[in-house]
Amino acid sequence: MTQTQTSPDRGRAALGPALELIHTGEAPTRSALTGALGVTRTTVGAVTGELEALRLITVDARPAGAGRGRPSHRLQIDPQGPVVLAAQLHTDGFTLALAGLGGRLGPSLDLPLARLPRDTDPRVVLRTIADEAMRLLAASPRRCVGAGLAAPTPVTEPDRLAVISACLGWPTGTPIGELWQETLLDAGLRLPEGVAPAVANDANLAALAEHRHGAGRGARHLLYVTAGHQGVGGALVVDGKLHTGSGGLALEIGQLTVDPEGLQCRCGRRGCLDVEAGPPALLTAYGLPADAPLTEVDAILAAARGGDRAARAAADHVAVRLGYGIAAVVDILNPDRVVLGPFHSALLAASPELLPETVAGRAHWGRFGCVPLRAAQLPAPELAGAAELAWAPILADPQLVAAG
Repeated sequence: MTQTQTSPDRGRAALGPALELIHTGEAPTRSALTGALGVTRTTVGAVTGELEALRLITVDARPAGAGRGRPSHRLQIDPQGPVVLAAQLHTDGFTLALAGLGGRLGPSLDLPLARLPRDTDPRVVLRTIADEAMRLLAASPRRCVGAGLAAPTPVTEPDRLAVISACLGWPTGTPIGELWQETLLDAGLRLPEGVAPAVANDANLAALAEHRHGAGRGARHLLYVTAGHQGVGGALVVDGKLHTGSGGLALEIGQLTVDPEGLQCRCGRRGCLDVEAGPPALLTAYGLPADAPLTEVDAILAAARGGDRAARAAADHVAVRLGYGIAAVVDILNPDRVVLGPFHSALLAASPELLPETVAGRAHWGRFGCVPLRAAQLPAPELAGAAELAWAPILADPQLVAAG
């Protein structure tokens, strides 16, 4: 009998795909990994052995399952393996965490930027984040192999410029990618050779995280819609990859007009999704100032769920306009699932029938092409997305962790 030989080149080429399958939970055993990769058991044995030697996974020889056929080894993320730095920049502060593979975020650190002037040089802000990041890393025994930053601004590709960063008080075209990399290097971060700190738009990264580890798992065309302190953002994941357009600026849905007679937008027009379907819009609809504390938003939504008429009317007002915007994007993109960020998820809970009905009634295909709306599952999708961004080079080439 001729014995099948494993090609070393093929085994090395399978390292990245294998690690991604384990990272996303799609291959919890060696048999599942063998089937997903379409290779021999010998090749999978070599691949998992290499990933284990790199301290990325563990292989548990205890059999998994008691069904028919040969029991399979369990594959898990090494709990003592390397981590990446995940950072999220807000309009008024930042959040940091260390993240292992498998979408595992460690305890987060939230710090305000209130002590800095609003027009502070971006380098000063990013250096502040970098210094706090180094303190966090110094307290961990695990090696850092990547760094990702989720920013509340569109970020161009490949030059990584912050295009609309007025909410941060920064000039348009700020080289946020270059500054992030420089400040981390100046602060003392050393990553494996071939790995550089990365930055991307927060909505895009949240969509990626939800697709891999949350409510978007299994979707082929995932539309993610979210709202921050200022504005509404969107992102699209197609076949597991972010669709960012020719220059990284795709899916800026906030400028869709959903009410021509509506609220004044910063762009000069009226009724844009940015101002009609975010937290300030809910405050306004309830009769409060648009800059009221965000705790009032939570209180209004809780009251709406409890049956309060005024709160429910305010929630319904915003839900209709959000539905108009989602319907317009659904007509263009034809996704198979829509995942809503935290604020819009709470709005869906407050208007559970009206929001889906508005999307179905407004969309061109109506109920025939109706797409399911799902609440985001991850507690911090933007931060989790920053971790996904940081892990990207290692998922593409796991052997990078051995460099440097």
